[in-house]
Amino acid sequence: MLRGVYYYFYQIFRDRAEAIARENKRNGIGDGSVGMLSSLMVAALAGCTNVLLTNPIWVVVTRMQTHTKNSNKSQPGHSSIAPDEKGLDPIECPPYGTGHAIQELYDEAGIQGFWKGVFPTLIMVSNPSMQFMLYETMLKKLKRKRALVKQGDTGVAALEIFLLGALAKLGATVVTYPLLVVKSRLQAKQTTTGDKRHHYEGTLDAILKMIRYEGLHGFYKGMSTKIVQSVLAAAVLFMIKEELVRGARMLLTKGGTSRGRTRPA
Repeated sequence: MLRGVYYYFYQIFRDRAEAIARENKRNGIGDGSVGMLSSLMVAALAGCTNVLLTNPIWVVVTRMQTHTKNSNKSQPGHSSIAPDEKGLDPIECPPYGTGHAIQELYDEAGIQGFWKGVFPTLIMVSNPSMQFMLYETMLKKLKRKRALVKQGDTGVAALEIFLLGALAKLGATVVTYPLLVVKSRLQAKQTTTGDKRHHYEGTLDAILKMIRYEGLHGFYKGMSTKIVQSVLAAAVLFMIKEELVRGARMLLTKGGTSRGRTRPA
């Protein structure tokens, strides 16, 4: 659903950019296509809109995912299963749900707490921006080459779309993954006692502490798994998106042709 928010706004901004490009062509400016810089701006606008709308959801999700781990670290000897006073069977602690995470976050930082990590997340807008820029650029070059070889035929196969989407996402992920790590560290519950290496005052503090205590490789923890998951997902989404857009255009074209052939009695 959250990815759908991005694609929704991306398509809106993309349609607007294409309309501007066509208008510029009629005025003798450009070739009527959306350039690389415009593609980057469209993706960035869609990304910023998506971040501002969905960041509170990601903060709550991250808080829930890291709750048990942080609780055990911040309170020595504490675990989600605690023994009773007589040392008999362990007593299970109350479950930690969405409501608990929201209340804890609000008590800790107020309303602004739901936008923790929004700064590196906004910078991470460059990930889908790079992804879409690379994708649109490679797609345009492929269509141009295909048109020269097949005399005007610019059709692209689903497998080619899949591979282009995978390559675009791979390039964007390698460049921006460190920002994802910093964002996750900031959104997790901060330890106020004990080990101060994992207590971050802000984005810059998190970056400096990670460099000092973990080295540069700390920014790439878990990247291999992320690449497999995100690259595959992006490739499939690009392929489905292009097929849906192609199908919708065919239906609209057929509908317009049918209406054009109809004559009043």
